[in-house]
Amino acid sequence: MDGNSQLPSDSYEANGGRPAAHTISTVSNDDPTTGYVRMQEGGLESGNPTTLEYAAADNSGTTHNNSASSGMVHFDSIALDKARADEQHVSERDDYEQLTYAESILSSVLTADCISDPAGFYVVCLVVLIGDMSRGVMFPTMWPLVESIGGDTVWLGYAVAAFSFGRILVSPMFGSWSIKYGYTRTLFCSTAVILLGTLLYAQVGNVGSPLFLIVAQIVLGVGSGTLGVTRAFVADVTPTRNRTTYMAWLTAVQYAGFTVTPFIGAAFYKLFSQEGSGIQAGIFVLNEFTAPAYFMSLICILLLIVISIFFQNRKRIRKDKKRKSSRQQSVDDFANKTTSVGITLYDACILGCMLLNVATKGSIASFETLGIAFAESHFDMYSSTAGSVVGSCGTVGVIALLSMGKLAKVLTDVQMIVGGMMVMVIGILSLMGLPDGGEISPSWRYWIAMFLIYSVGYPIGHTAVIGLFSKIVGRRPQGTLLGWFASAGSAARMVFPVMSGYVTHVASIDGVFIILCVVLGISMCFTFLARDTLENLIR
Repeated sequence: MDGNSQLPSDSYEANGGRPAAHTISTVSNDDPTTGYVRMQEGGLESGNPTTLEYAAADNSGTTHNNSASSGMVHFDSIALDKARADEQHVSERDDYEQLTYAESILSSVLTADCISDPAGFYVVCLVVLIGDMSRGVMFPTMWPLVESIGGDTVWLGYAVAAFSFGRILVSPMFGSWSIKYGYTRTLFCSTAVILLGTLLYAQVGNVGSPLFLIVAQIVLGVGSGTLGVTRAFVADVTPTRNRTTYMAWLTAVQYAGFTVTPFIGAAFYKLFSQEGSGIQAGIFVLNEFTAPAYFMSLICILLLIVISIFFQNRKRIRKDKKRKSSRQQSVDDFANKTTSVGITLYDACILGCMLLNVATKGSIASFETLGIAFAESHFDMYSSTAGSVVGSCGTVGVIALLSMGKLAKVLTDVQMIVGGMMVMVIGILSLMGLPDGGEISPSWRYWIAMFLIYSVGYPIGHTAVIGLFSKIVGRRPQGTLLGWFASAGSAARMVFPVMSGYVTHVASIDGVFIILCVVLGISMCFTFLARDTLENLIR
């Protein structure tokens, strides 16, 4: 009804001259040119007739009484019922639209603060867990296995490095596959390769050659070379402001894979190392060295089933390009500034994060290589006991990683990186100066060092590096870059174990500790000096 409408002057009698027993009140004022109608009527008992008041609004929004509508108008009750039904329909539609809008807002808020694919996130966590279990479960038995086939600490270094060599071979390729073929196919293929690697590892004792152990380790590394893929998936399904928290959870799972699961390897070693406890049937041998491998074979088969059922059709999320805000544009302008060495600030920070990854991963890889042998020679520990110590400290480290969300509210990524590295340096220094020549040191020093390194320093510092790198990359395609980031870590895990083996063989283990302290110290200094630049890129 517009402002020029005329009300009918006719009078209608309903129900024998008695008014209808309905009440309607309708107001329309969305448009200043639209008037409003308000109808009021009395009940049957009152005998009051139905009345209608009408007013119109002009273009300025001023309301005027319409003289043509003065008086009383009687309506038929059927017409009033129809009017009330129409009004109720409009009201329900408005309520539905408001509810839908509220649900839309709630969904947007949840998507902004939480993860958009929980089921996929859980499956990806399983993939990461099993990828690092393939070395964590074998950790307590690696050194005894190398000794049993005629190897020494140098061969041990090569065997540990071979795992990371396999990762570095395929990490960028898997990152590209995740974009081209999707996450499902990529992770299914990688898990199948891990299964093959566990079966090869189980035959090392039959072959009796350290070279075959290295081949098996390379295959296991190839299968677990999906860290970049899994981190890209998490980056796709999580908001930027909470990404460090979810990356911390993913890193907690990975960390549990190679620091907590040594409990399993230690249990297998203790169970099957007793004389007469093994089983042999042709090439199938079940003993302290093969039991961890066959256990991992079973786990890989179960993971393939889980991926087939619960992780179908996961492909790379291609986000539409949005118009940049003035704030984001200023960050991009800052990132594109050229440094004194001829590269942009963005490229320099990406390279710096990769070097930080090398420093943290390389340091922990050295302990992964020499931790068991060092515990046996200086603390008179059995390999199963040393594995349990690492597993216990790794469990505490997982708890620390799960609390990264609260820690991130208090400290910045840069502060956590520097603090984590500093704790690692303190832990390494606590092991220096131990007596050689058969004198046994107190085991509490080993416990303290492993606690500082595995429970506090590495999990917090390294996870903050991952979160910082992902935030700097931002909206750019993360699959390939995180693949290269993972390759940098794998390169560190390849170089540092070999270095540790040679330095220990030629000089002493204190030489390894000095090198690690220097690497971590330089990394801390550069991170601290570049803190303003790093924080400006992720603001």
